[in-house]
Amino acid sequence: MTAGKSPWWAPHVHADRRSFLLARGRIRDAFRQDFTEGGFLEVECGALQVSPGNEAHLHAFATERIGTDGTSAPLYLHTSPEFACKKLLAAGERKIFFLGPVYRNRERGPLHASEFTMLEWYRADEPYSVVIDDTLRLVRHAAGIAGNTMFRFRGRVCDPHAPAERISVAEAFRRFAGIDLLATLTAEGGADRDALAAESMRAEVKIADDDSWSDMFSRVLTERVEPQLGIGAPTILDEYPRVEAALARAAAHDTRVAERFELYVCGVEIANGFGELTDASEQRQRFQDEMREKERVYGHTYPIDEDFLAALAIMPQASGVALGFDRLVMLATGAERIDQVIWTPATDR
Repeated sequence: MTAGKSPWWAPHVHADRRSFLLARGRIRDAFRQDFTEGGFLEVECGALQVSPGNEAHLHAFATERIGTDGTSAPLYLHTSPEFACKKLLAAGERKIFFLGPVYRNRERGPLHASEFTMLEWYRADEPYSVVIDDTLRLVRHAAGIAGNTMFRFRGRVCDPHAPAERISVAEAFRRFAGIDLLATLTAEGGADRDALAAESMRAEVKIADDDSWSDMFSRVLTERVEPQLGIGAPTILDEYPRVEAALARAAAHDTRVAERFELYVCGVEIANGFGELTDASEQRQRFQDEMREKERVYGHTYPIDEDFLAALAIMPQASGVALGFDRLVMLATGAERIDQVIWTPATDR
């Protein structure tokens, strides 16, 4: 607990948070009902996994399983139920959703919690556009349940019921940073570090000599693009470069980019969705590329889930979304910090 700050369980603090928490329950129950009525099956995915995911900048909580003979094996708390859900699709499920806790290390702040609630859903044999529509409908439904006609956060305002703007990442980089992002990508899905460095310097974005293409991409996105999204109306940021979409399939019209979108409201990212990659060989290569980057930046890697890759080989075409439930509740209720909408937030010590 931070010195001088009352804990969440102090009666006066809980009283201030209680209306947000009650609204959270109403939104949770309504979402479950909506998915069930839409023919979805709620699934429960175990938190302990052999791999927490293989994205370079995703950080997990590590633990170990000790056998009856005293030997141990590493395990991780899942950062997302994605691998487990896709195994269920391979097993034959068609429309599934998960609503429960996930865990991410190195995440703490007004918009981040180490333990938070993820809403994740998948549709087998349905196009990417359908899950985008799902996401927008849920945001509008949350606003209605909370009785909030406008979302406000850090001086930014968004009408959740307004028609969403849909903009590609390349167009957003051009519009908000003056950068030709597509000129830095190859048809094979690779990226030209020097080309993006030149574009970034021309746009007066500060870069370091050892910055990778991904480092520069993230800096431009964070500093120039994200603050402009979801202002007035929700924004669908679409068609991420393939190098920034490790689990998404390539777009049919341009192999430089992938079927990945993120939804923004008031400059805040709410959801991340894919047209799912089902090529096990390509997925392995992408994981290996991500782990090389993780080793370069952080000095360690996570194992690849071989069981997941085996399941991917028989998984049907699908589209899916991961939505940060706590963030959506925070915006829908007018809370200022994510810990105001979490019943028992972790405390700092």
